[in-house]
Amino acid sequence: PHKVARFGSRDVRRLLGDAGIIRNRLKIGAAIKNARAFLALQEEFGTFDAYIWRFVGGKPKVNRWRSLREIPAKTSESDALSKDLKQRDFTFVGSTIVYAHMQATGLVNDHIVTCPRWKELSGKK
Repeated sequence: PHKVARFGSRDVRRLLGDAGIIRNRLKIGAAIKNARAFLALQEEFGTFDAYIWRFVGGKPKVNRWRSLREIPAKTSESDALSKDLKQRDFTFVGSTIVYAHMQATGLVNDHIVTCPRWKELSGKK
């Protein structure tokens, strides 16, 4: 994030010409802005890890879904995290994308209960 946080208009122009990435000016700007916000957050909390785990009480939230249809696109926790990130100047951090991040990083266990991974991650036998 340190390198991206220092990006300026010349870097944005270079990235807009890079066919290997999504060349959307708003998303490129958001990546730079979010890198700066990330560093500020890290300065305040010591680590991003120390910050983000507060939203689930310091341990993974283990859900007990029986079917994929039950799994929500967002939750009150992702709403709260999204709102807090926005207040800290992050952009492109709506509740749905934040919940996907929470699922991908293990803050929530959204495997259905019949999935072997649910048992592994939840510590249930």
